[in-house]
Amino acid sequence: MIKIYHNPRCRKSREGLEILKESGKEFIIVKYLENRLSLAELTRIIELLGIEPIDLVRKNETFWKENYKDKRISKEHIMKLMLSNPKLMERPIVVNNNKAVIGRPPENIKTIL
Repeated sequence: MIKIYHNPRCRKSREGLEILKESGKEFIIVKYLENRLSLAELTRIIELLGIEPIDLVRKNETFWKENYKDKRISKEHIMKLMLSNPKLMERPIVVNNNKAVIGRPPENIKTIL
């Protein structure tokens, strides 16, 4: 089953959602700001994306810039920060079985459909 980790207030996330709707495939919407991810879910997403935790962080978020910019912090700490501050996560993220992409640009989503 396809999942989109979605923030309705984000234009790119809304565009990604439209791509999924247009695909005609079934999918699940996970509003990750309301239903926070578990450590296991976040770990799996990062593994499927094939990236390091820092690569999933929205580094232009005020919280990140004011508290963590240019600081060396562990992968574990970064993951805990994203779990407690989900706005830090890039979005949208789409998972389709054993593949995942960050929908920036939203057209990236088409590569795993």
